[in-house]
Amino acid sequence: MSTTQRIENELSQVAPRLRHARQKKGISLEELAVETGISKSTLSRLESGQRRPSLELLLPVVAALGVPFDEIVRSPRIEDPRVTPRETRTDGRILTRLSASRGEPQAFKITIPATEREPVLRTHPGYEWIYVLDGRLRLILGDHDIVMGPGEVAEFDTKNPHWFGSTGTAPVEIVSLFGKHGERMHVRARTRPASA
Repeated sequence: MSTTQRIENELSQVAPRLRHARQKKGISLEELAVETGISKSTLSRLESGQRRPSLELLLPVVAALGVPFDEIVRSPRIEDPRVTPRETRTDGRILTRLSASRGEPQAFKITIPATEREPVLRTHPGYEWIYVLDGRLRLILGDHDIVMGPGEVAEFDTKNPHWFGSTGTAPVEIVSLFGKHGERMHVRARTRPASA
C-alpha cells in the first residue's frame, strides 16, 4: 500500500472515531456545536465523512470531547521497507527485482554472463540508469562504445540505439533503474538542515 493510500485509509477512519467518541461521552451534536462554536450541520458532515477533517475543525472538537488527539487521528502505519528480491532468468542474464511496487522506476540487479558479448542494438521508450557493481561492462550507445568498471555510472534515453553486456572476460553485475515513460530518475529525499 502506498503512502497516499495509507493516509487516505487513516483519514477515512476519523469520521467514525469522532462519532464514537461523542456518543461514548453522551454528548449530542447540538451540545457539541454550542461547546465548539462549529455548526451542527458541519459537525454532522464531519462525522459522516462528507466533510474532510482539518485541524481547525478537529482541535476544538477533540478539546470539547476531552479525548487525546491521537485517539481520533493516528499516524499511518509505516510498513516494513525490506524487499524480498525475486530472481528471473532471461537470455542467460539473471535479473533480480529490487523494487517491491510495480510503479516506476523499476530497480534490478542484473548479472550478465561472460558469454554475452555480441552487441544487438535496440531502442524502446524509457530512461535507464546503470551502476557497475562488479566486472567490466561494455555499453554501446549510438556512436559510443564504452567499457565501464566497478563504481562507474551511466544514464541514457533508451530511444537511442543501445546495448550493454560483458566485455567477454568475466561476468558483470550491475544495478539498473529503468522507467518506461522516459523520465529521468529523481531522488525524492530531503536533506536535514545543518545544525547551528
